[in-house]
Amino acid sequence: MRFIFVCCMLLSFCMFSQEKQEYDTAKLYFKNGDFEKALISYQKLTDKSPNNTNYILALVETYQQLQQYKAAEVFLTETMTRIKYPSFLVELGYNFQLQDNLPKANENYKKAVSSIEVNTSFVYTVAKQFESHSLLDYAIQCYEKAMSLNSEVDFTMQLSRIYGEQGDIEKMFISYVDFIEQNPLYKENVKRIFSDFISEDPYNDNNSILRKALLRKIQQNPDLIWNELLSWLFSQQKEFNKAFAQEKAIYNRLPESLNRMENLASIATNEEDYDTATTIYNYIIETSQDVDTQLRAHYSLLQFRTLLATKKEYKRIQSDYLKLFDTYGTLTQTLDLQIAYGHFLAFNLHQTKEAETFLKASLNQNLKDTQTAKIKLELADILVLQEKFNEALIYYTQIQRSLKNSTISQEARFRVAKTSYYKGDFKWAESQLNILKQSTSQLIANDALDLKLLISDNKYEDSTQTALKLYAKADLLAYQNKPLESIIVLDTLLANHGAEPIAEQALYKQALLYKTQKNEIKTEQNYLQLIANYPNGLLADDAYFNLAELYNKVLNLPEKAKPLYEHIIFNFADSIYFVEARSQFRMLRGDAINQ
Repeated sequence: MRFIFVCCMLLSFCMFSQEKQEYDTAKLYFKNGDFEKALISYQKLTDKSPNNTNYILALVETYQQLQQYKAAEVFLTETMTRIKYPSFLVELGYNFQLQDNLPKANENYKKAVSSIEVNTSFVYTVAKQFESHSLLDYAIQCYEKAMSLNSEVDFTMQLSRIYGEQGDIEKMFISYVDFIEQNPLYKENVKRIFSDFISEDPYNDNNSILRKALLRKIQQNPDLIWNELLSWLFSQQKEFNKAFAQEKAIYNRLPESLNRMENLASIATNEEDYDTATTIYNYIIETSQDVDTQLRAHYSLLQFRTLLATKKEYKRIQSDYLKLFDTYGTLTQTLDLQIAYGHFLAFNLHQTKEAETFLKASLNQNLKDTQTAKIKLELADILVLQEKFNEALIYYTQIQRSLKNSTISQEARFRVAKTSYYKGDFKWAESQLNILKQSTSQLIANDALDLKLLISDNKYEDSTQTALKLYAKADLLAYQNKPLESIIVLDTLLANHGAEPIAEQALYKQALLYKTQKNEIKTEQNYLQLIANYPNGLLADDAYFNLAELYNKVLNLPEKAKPLYEHIIFNFADSIYFVEARSQFRMLRGDAINQ
């Protein structure tokens, strides 16, 4: 008996596998437009499994593609005598519609909608069948009827989506907002949907409609969820000052955590709205009673203040660091600030000895291994700054040995490779980079791959590797915060090795350095050279996108930016810039989002 059972199971499995293969073949015929073959295949399948709705609907669709409407009607009518499946009424109606017989089509559509009165669960298949033929008004009737008959079902999400597909954006937004009011746990899902309909432009019609819908809700029911959504909307529009106003309203009513405020400040910083970021961080410092929160805000403030500061302002920043140490002490709680101050002393004030002394004193605290590693990583970086490469390598190696396989250990290995590269020891650098390509940190893996490609693509160009050594020298000078000296070295490289592949990298790096010096003319020239000389190069999409951003956001020349964004859309579909380029292009063209 057991043997017979196993044999039956195997036979059933074989029959199922064969049928699935036949179904896949039929679908392929249909997809390729070979409808005659698809028809024969689907007829065989429905003969084998006459109650399989997938086969039935596929066969009807094939009849329709072949314009055999009478055959489709006869088949559906016969099938409905055996299977009480209301979706077939939709298909029968659509079959009449294809023949321009709208009275008969609507007659069957109404019967399909009425079937929901018999059993509300029919709504799922009937409404879906209406949607598959873009008969959205009938789909709406189905969902609304089901909700009126059964108070326990809610199809607001489906209805909202259909309103959007119909182009009734206001009705869609209002419907989704009403849904969130009853189902706040779906807030993040709805935000993802909203993001497809709004843009960065606060004057876009869709943005205005959503903003008004949320403001009306605040007036009707002042729930904090509306402030959260308004804050999110303003952030999408990069109006971080307005988002901050909403976050303050939230915090004033629910003063539990400033995490949302910190996140907003971080986003504003990343988008280079430093004024708003400064305002938010100062608010956090003044408002928070938590020392760690205050210190994170001070740290973030000092980071971008240093980035934006002129040399004349460095003394003020140094004074602010020292005041913080007076207030909070030089204990483990302020360790990140201590490391940042050591970096500031070395890289900005060029007081390397003072930086080393300060950081070595920090090592005397009662530290965890990871904290010790962070300080040693900064000390090693300062040694590289002074071109004391061998001493730096000792620190990096100590980190690797003490915290094997950790992210900071992998970071130390990458810096070993970078240091070897600065020294001109390209072979050793490559060996380290080959290991790091598999790093668990995607950022480190990507940086390792970029540096490896730079070395491997250029190390064989000449036996002395002169061009690569010049590029590494320029890279080191940029690291040492000597942009003008780096630009001069790159000029030498381009003058003497302009025909070599590394010239593309040199032009791009020089453009980035010119950008830091706010030399827009030179920045533009380099990008234009890259586009002219290397239209299909590795950095072509970078050049197109950065030049577009320069025209659009710095030089206020949107008409020059638009064709560059468009070029990325049509020629660099795999680029990391594709999504942003498309968004910016649509905005400049004045597209109405999802309408």
